[in-house]
Amino acid sequence: MKAIMTGNEAVARGAYEGGLVFASAYPGTPSTEILENIVNYKEDIYCEWAPNEKVALEAAIGASVAGVRSMAAMKHVGVNVAADPLFTFAYTGVTGGCVLVSADDPGMHSSQNEQDNRNYATAARLLMLEPSDSQEAKDFMKLGLELSERFDTPVLLRMTTRVCHSKSLVELGERVEKPIVKYEKNISKFVATPANGKIMRRNLVGRLKAMEEYAVTAEINKPEYNGDEIGVISSGIAYQYAREVFGEQVSYLKLGMTFPMPMALIKEFASKVKKLYVIEEMDPYIENHLKMAGISCIGKEVIPEYDELNTDIVRQAVFGEKNEGIKVTKEAVMRPPTLCAGCPHRGFYYGLSKKKNLIITGDIGCYTLGSAPPLSAMDTCFCMGGSISAGHGAAQALKKAGNQDLKVVSVIGDSTFFHSGITSLIDAVYNKSNCVSVILDNRITGMTGHQENPGTGYTLMGEETVEVDIEKLCLAIGIKQENMYVINPNKLDEVNKALDDALAKEEPTVIITKWPCILKKFSAQDKKDFDLSPKKCAINQEQCKKCRICVGVGCPAIHSGKIIEIEQTSCTGCAVCAQACPFDAIEEV
Repeated sequence: MKAIMTGNEAVARGAYEGGLVFASAYPGTPSTEILENIVNYKEDIYCEWAPNEKVALEAAIGASVAGVRSMAAMKHVGVNVAADPLFTFAYTGVTGGCVLVSADDPGMHSSQNEQDNRNYATAARLLMLEPSDSQEAKDFMKLGLELSERFDTPVLLRMTTRVCHSKSLVELGERVEKPIVKYEKNISKFVATPANGKIMRRNLVGRLKAMEEYAVTAEINKPEYNGDEIGVISSGIAYQYAREVFGEQVSYLKLGMTFPMPMALIKEFASKVKKLYVIEEMDPYIENHLKMAGISCIGKEVIPEYDELNTDIVRQAVFGEKNEGIKVTKEAVMRPPTLCAGCPHRGFYYGLSKKKNLIITGDIGCYTLGSAPPLSAMDTCFCMGGSISAGHGAAQALKKAGNQDLKVVSVIGDSTFFHSGITSLIDAVYNKSNCVSVILDNRITGMTGHQENPGTGYTLMGEETVEVDIEKLCLAIGIKQENMYVINPNKLDEVNKALDDALAKEEPTVIITKWPCILKKFSAQDKKDFDLSPKKCAINQEQCKKCRICVGVGCPAIHSGKIIEIEQTSCTGCAVCAQACPFDAIEEV
């Protein structure tokens, strides 16, 4: 039986067919749909959203040690968070097979950088597989579990955005149950003290040699000879581009396993062609391995080492041929990403944007769009959970410099706060910061498509669970009750009062804006706690002075032309624009 699947769907299917028992992840594009599809197999696979990627991998490690096949999935920057246990896990090895899926994002379609996580395989000494389509995504997931147990190693399954989200035919198989390995205490294997670690390190060298010997003969590393003039070495989606550009007239070495590198196979292939190209996205990863082995090749001197590749880029880089494409007479109309109509973050950001002499440190989430005009209410964004700690550092620097004119406000979302913002707030409280920390609680993980988190009251598998109370958590950390503000962000008077009060204090303060994402499927608790009845706003044209202050709210439902109008199909009736209007020209209808 065959089905059309995305790469992410195929990974989930491969996990199911491969006898996986435990899966954990933190959502992040382009990896999110892996766990969202694994939940379809929840009768056989336990699956969960973890608070962050480090916890997800640690949970998968624990499941592996306990004797079952496990996996963790995350986007490329998530591996930075998970790197601490990952490097040591490569030393200890596994009991049940364990696969870490890293979904890289060449071109930064939804990421703050485009790091190449193939480098993690080399640095941490992990067996790495790179699928180039959905069929291989399924097959390599299964193979990864098998190789993990065969070589006593965690396996890195490196995906990219294009493989994750593109669809192709996949041959489906049946689930093969893997007997759970009975747990046996093994301190010397799993307790990574220096004494044990020295032995683990030596053992790792031997395992790497065995992996490389396998790589040389593995079917997923495929040479195809079509003459001796030109040879191409490639992996992942870049192989598909190379294949389309070079056609059937050149020889190929397609690498499915890219660490350890099958150097004997590569040397043999290189010796049989006169000119050798390496086609790969981002870093010269394969190219560097070849050049360190003394193999001459053409790589990044012609192929760009940043942004996503495609067939046109490869064709122009290698042959100098440019695809003219379709000519148009009109310029494309670009709609930049913006906060949705009715987004609960808009009211808060509008109020914040009116305050002067602020440094606003931001975080990763859909609320990062508050940095865009006309709100322009965010000055920094580095990583998950970094807003509060960066804000604390900035506040302490300003205090040290004697700069009393500037204050610092840090903005973070609810899911991001659970991810890695809690420890940052502890730092700010413990070290007596005067930074104002704002937690934007929209009752869901919004940016990646509405996944549950510890503050929603539900698990990935739909079970009711404990809901972490953010206010009580902040109080337990040490925020004083009089320095805690819980507000409705759609009420501008509440926003302004909370900000004015908090900014006037020289102690750690927290503002929690609490209102559900307008796109969320409202739970029974949401309907009980919030007035979510349908509403609309409209502009009274007789009263409108065309001052365009309402346009400054940045709502995509407000259209500005000869007259200012509110698009009724988009408006949700949050009434932020009505509160901003100084002439009472906007009314609920």
